[in-house]
Amino acid sequence: MAVKKSELYSTLWKCCDELRGGMDASQYKDYVLVILFVKYISDKKRNDEGFDIDIPKGCYFEDFVALKGNPNIGEEMNKKMAALAEENQLGGVFVADFEDDTKLGKGKDKVETLSKLIAVFQNENLDFSKNRVADDDLIGDAYEYLMKNFATESGKSKGQFYTPAEVSRVMAEVIGLGNAKNGKKTTIYDPTCGSGSLLLRAMCETPGGATLYGQEKDNATVGLAKMNMILHNEIYADIRQGDTINDPQFKESDQLKTFDYIVANPPFSTKSWLKSAKFEDEYHRWGEGIKIGVPPEKNGDYAFLLHIVRSLKQTGCAACILPHGVLFRGNAEAQIRKYLVAEKRYIKGIIGLPANLFYGTGIPACIIIIEKSEAAGRKGVFMIDAKGGYIKDGAKNRLREQDIRRIVDVWQAQRDVPHYARFVPMEEIERNDYNLNIPRYVSAPDTEILQDIDAHLHGGLPKHDIDQLDTYWEVCPSLCDDLFCDHLTRKGYYSLKCNPEAVRDAVTGNVDFRNQKEVFQKSFAEWCDSHRAQLYALLPGFAPKKLIEQLGNSLLAVFEVDKSLVEAYDVYDSLMNYWGETMQDDCYMISSGGWTVQLYTPQPASKKKEKKAATPEDVVCDLLPVPIVIDEYFAEKRDVIAAAEELLAQNETQLAELVEEQAENYLDEDNFPDGKMTDANIKKRMKALDKRTDADEIAVLQKYLDLKGDISLNKKLIKELKYDLLTALVVKYADLSEADIKRLVIERKWFASLALRLDGEMQRISQQLTSKVSALAERYAQTLPEIDAEIADLEGKVAAHLKQMGY
Repeated sequence: MAVKKSELYSTLWKCCDELRGGMDASQYKDYVLVILFVKYISDKKRNDEGFDIDIPKGCYFEDFVALKGNPNIGEEMNKKMAALAEENQLGGVFVADFEDDTKLGKGKDKVETLSKLIAVFQNENLDFSKNRVADDDLIGDAYEYLMKNFATESGKSKGQFYTPAEVSRVMAEVIGLGNAKNGKKTTIYDPTCGSGSLLLRAMCETPGGATLYGQEKDNATVGLAKMNMILHNEIYADIRQGDTINDPQFKESDQLKTFDYIVANPPFSTKSWLKSAKFEDEYHRWGEGIKIGVPPEKNGDYAFLLHIVRSLKQTGCAACILPHGVLFRGNAEAQIRKYLVAEKRYIKGIIGLPANLFYGTGIPACIIIIEKSEAAGRKGVFMIDAKGGYIKDGAKNRLREQDIRRIVDVWQAQRDVPHYARFVPMEEIERNDYNLNIPRYVSAPDTEILQDIDAHLHGGLPKHDIDQLDTYWEVCPSLCDDLFCDHLTRKGYYSLKCNPEAVRDAVTGNVDFRNQKEVFQKSFAEWCDSHRAQLYALLPGFAPKKLIEQLGNSLLAVFEVDKSLVEAYDVYDSLMNYWGETMQDDCYMISSGGWTVQLYTPQPASKKKEKKAATPEDVVCDLLPVPIVIDEYFAEKRDVIAAAEELLAQNETQLAELVEEQAENYLDEDNFPDGKMTDANIKKRMKALDKRTDADEIAVLQKYLDLKGDISLNKKLIKELKYDLLTALVVKYADLSEADIKRLVIERKWFASLALRLDGEMQRISQQLTSKVSALAERYAQTLPEIDAEIADLEGKVAAHLKQMGY
């Protein structure tokens, strides 16, 4: 049975999270990730003698497994980790101390914790000896998944080692890494690399790989980064420890080494950063020699940006995440900003991000893109205001797939988009004294609700409010006329044509709305047709990541043309979400094992007793879900079971109602021997009752017994029917041809699921418009004079009642 990556990772996290007890996630991660590392290098070395990590005798994962239950497990694990580090010059990488009683407990508690931790990675599906398919990075993805969860759990001050993958993807794409053509000669540098995730994401965008360089101040995090590089098969990545500003590690001839590409997410607004670095910097990052002042000591943001500028080749490109304050703060920072924008013209663009994206802070941030090669002829700065594109994800916000794609598409096209993106000429920036605050240049959409005093006084719906819904009227021209008409007495004002309760029916019944829904569905059918042959032709070994890239690109292209009310990026988001939730696992299973299906019975975690399947609900098939096969081949059996279950539910309801109705009468437990209302006791009582005088009670008791009998028979029948269906399912799954499997998975699972999601998008649009129109009608439903008259009427009634009461 092929493993589903999503389930594997979530199981890993669940097990690890349960084991850590009261230990902070920022500490526990060191233990978990080290054991994951040992498991990986053991699997890899056993199947690849050329693997560049040497494992001393007694230091394979199996040797760690042998320590489970050993009273000296912590000490022995430390010895093995030390031997691994010494053999491979990995000093300082393994910071976890398996003998630390303060974190792991003492005696039996520590032995149990460490034994269970090792057991987590004994999962038979965790075989890292080779990737299952060409683009399947099982171990790297697992490491990233765990680090993301550790960052989420680590709290505000301890999650800075990890840059969210979504932001990393944006940065990697906007600096043009897809155009890097020199393979390993291409250099990528991260001066504050943390766990190395941002560096690795950048490298993934290159067509032929790259050589990676990173520096990180925190020693424990350097260990994470080095392990991360090895786990992603980047063994020769150069990761060094040290304070980047005061002790840069990458130098050539006493000057900073320069790189082709730089990505960075430095700590925000570092205080007291100026230590061994001087006001006249020896590396010429700032100082009188280059006519630029020193960044303020209480805010180190520009120190990192200037370090990046100095470390970038003249043909290079960089992206750096910084707090929004760097765009508009004054004094020394204003002078540096002017130097970068006007004098050097290094800043090519700025992307404003939503607040609360990062694990170390909740403040909004931006990505500053530096490009030197075209600086001399640069006429302005391209700005994107992407602060509104996100989804809430637990305590943090997260960029959706559509947000990432929209940012990258607009950046690469360098096109103006109303209320979202704009190329700002240098002259305009100069007029604003080089203040780069994005809202100065990219206006927000008009969403303000203006209260029309005249409408509140005299009635009618203001034209301004209706014009705010222009997006809908442009696509459905007749919809506005179906909903609104001119006010009978007030020029320039409108009335709602229907009752507020009928707005939804008016929307869904409009001819243009129905037509554009048909266009929407036709576009989806066109997209399905264009990829049907491709999906049916998928063979073992295909690359799922390339497939979803093709599917996403074409879906976006199709829906950008159809001009329906549903935005093309919302449709794209639906596809990408379905990919992440379901289709990705399906494709990796197909790529790994072909179009094969297998029914199996999930076993409880305890595994004390094997669970046997007795009904269709007890078995699952990951690639081809059981309900699809039942609907396709056993609809009649399904309907018979459904009818039997409905009858059972009716009988159980009748029985419950009877018991409740007669609980203090004929079905009172005190009426029966020992207070027990068993069938035998009921029958004894019925025999003892007089058929003439106790006829009502006998009828109630008989009805009770009859209902119980019907319920018992029904349950037996349902059990037999379900077992019969289960038997038929087992036979059918075994008999399914590859052609059958393809048809059911592609048509009945993938296309059908996507169609359902897209139909939900249309319903959302309908509900959204209904809500807006209803709110508008309600806002001006009563004029002020009408409200005053109603108040006066109520006051009169209250006064009359008080008078009757003698007041």
